[in-house]
Amino acid sequence: MTSPYPSAVRVKHLTRVYGTDEQPVTALAGVDAGFTGGTFTAVMGPSGSGKSTLLQTAAGLDRPSSGQVWIGDTELSQLSETELTKLRRTRIGFVFQAFNLIGALTVEENILLPLQLAKVRADRQWVAEVIGRVGLGDRLRHRPSALSGGQQQRVAIARALATRPAVIFCDEPTGALDTQTAAEVLSLLRAVVDEHQQTVVMVTHDPVAASYADRVMVLADGRVVRDMPQPGAARIAEELASLGRTQQKAG
Repeated sequence: MTSPYPSAVRVKHLTRVYGTDEQPVTALAGVDAGFTGGTFTAVMGPSGSGKSTLLQTAAGLDRPSSGQVWIGDTELSQLSETELTKLRRTRIGFVFQAFNLIGALTVEENILLPLQLAKVRADRQWVAEVIGRVGLGDRLRHRPSALSGGQQQRVAIARALATRPAVIFCDEPTGALDTQTAAEVLSLLRAVVDEHQQTVVMVTHDPVAASYADRVMVLADGRVVRDMPQPGAARIAEELASLGRTQQKAG
């Protein structure tokens, strides 16, 4: 499979510590990982394992305490806040569990918003293709409140795709959806990777959701403890259960 970058995202010795010097909380403890262009990775782990922090630091939403993050060949710590904002608007897409749509805007306006913020002229052919892919061509003038949860999530995916980002980060994108709608959203993310060679990094707690990915990375206590080519939903569930038993014994 061809890829836009040898590595769309790479993190090295990534550490994130919250709290005070007297009571530090280590969310990431020296993570090394790479995400090849044109692939779909699921990031899993127990609550508090650091998976959302990994997503936020890799996406440039949060600064690491130490370590480095590259988007393509751009190292984020070298960027000013203005440069980082510009990079996020043009080379990174976000899809969150809460959708984060603007209620006062129509579906079409929500999808085009990142392009307007970046002051980039919309590629109308690409936007039309994206809208066709998410299946909301007849809902463009609707506002989010008139859509189902699954439709709102598809708008969020279309918005993330509108700028042709190097990588799309997804934080529990199906957590608020029913099983059938979740399957539709996951199939859409899978198609984005297979048909357009986009790169998707998705945090999820669901082994079935993770089974759509090419690769499953499991975190515990701020470290990568498993990194597997697609093992299937049953094996993923077994690995997570085994990890849970190990942590209970350690505790």
